[in-house]
Amino acid sequence: MKSAVVLLAFVAIAEGLIKIPLFRGMSARQVLEEKGLFEEYRRKFPYNPSAKFQPRVDQSLVPITFDPEMTYYGVIGIGTPPQFFKVLFDTGSSDLWIPSINCTSPACYDHAKFNSTASSTFQAGSKSFSISYGTGFMSGITGYDTIKISDIYVEHQIFGLSHFEAPFLEAVPWDGILGLALPGISVEGGTTVINNMWNQGKLPQDLFSIYLSSSVEGSMLILGGTDPLYFSGGINWVPVHGATGFWAIIIESITINGNTVACSGSCQAIVDSGTSLIVGPSKDINNINGWVGAYTDQFGNEAVVSCSNLNVMPDIVFNINGYSLSLPPSAYVMQSSTSQCKTGFESGSWILGEVFMRQFYTVFDIGNNMVGFAQAA
Repeated sequence: MKSAVVLLAFVAIAEGLIKIPLFRGMSARQVLEEKGLFEEYRRKFPYNPSAKFQPRVDQSLVPITFDPEMTYYGVIGIGTPPQFFKVLFDTGSSDLWIPSINCTSPACYDHAKFNSTASSTFQAGSKSFSISYGTGFMSGITGYDTIKISDIYVEHQIFGLSHFEAPFLEAVPWDGILGLALPGISVEGGTTVINNMWNQGKLPQDLFSIYLSSSVEGSMLILGGTDPLYFSGGINWVPVHGATGFWAIIIESITINGNTVACSGSCQAIVDSGTSLIVGPSKDINNINGWVGAYTDQFGNEAVVSCSNLNVMPDIVFNINGYSLSLPPSAYVMQSSTSQCKTGFESGSWILGEVFMRQFYTVFDIGNNMVGFAQAA
């Protein structure tokens, strides 16, 4: 079974581009709802998607939060011969980490674990690392090895090996995380995977792009360029704002039927494939939910809408760098496993997550410090 997944995940390089299929597994929410544990986990591990973007006093800790809606992952190999792992390709962080065979946490039991003694190219690192979750943490050691991504081999790549993981990671569909943020925010202190690929001459261009499908299969991470099969029209380019190390851009305003409903006077947002929803200050999010006719559920946790109202709900327009990017109800309304519909918005600092990226093919241009958006095919 594992070999079949690997064969599906690795495709040949076409026209100089490296394509990595992304799959949609069951979300942690779906897994926990089936077990009747979702409400318990939501109370124990409050959803705080903005945590990893807040200023850090201790640079050795990277905050990550329990995101119950995350579903996308791809497959990479680590070591010689390669050991295969499902990873979340995360534009909101810069480090690569996977579970170690020495991990004793229950969260590691049902995930693939790396055995360093089985790799002839593994080299032990000299430092430990920790990732803070606010309600828990992960810790481990660093090492260096060869990373296989599609048919490309990235040599002497630093990565983290977890020895302890927070309980909520037991329910996520991926084993570890491969960070795709800009250089400079790595906890492990080494060169990022994407930068190593460029430095080692493995990429035709110093950029990558992401297409997210609503289906189980069909999503794609494309390293080294863009693929017009996955978008229509031109790419709207937006400069990265500031030197935070994140893919931060400026939103000029958010409008509905020509009325400014959020982000009045502009705001900074981070484009993050490692966040499932669109996140913004509670006042703005409440205003958006009000305009689209959402109401708070009985638990006071989610903004619910009638599933039959999608055809009469308005588009939400994100005005960015002179472009108007329109998000229809079919993009911002999510249907849960209980057949209830809710909006894909959450309170916090501004983040454009999967809900936004499913509508817009997104290009991350490292060399030119730009983000590009095109209508997804």
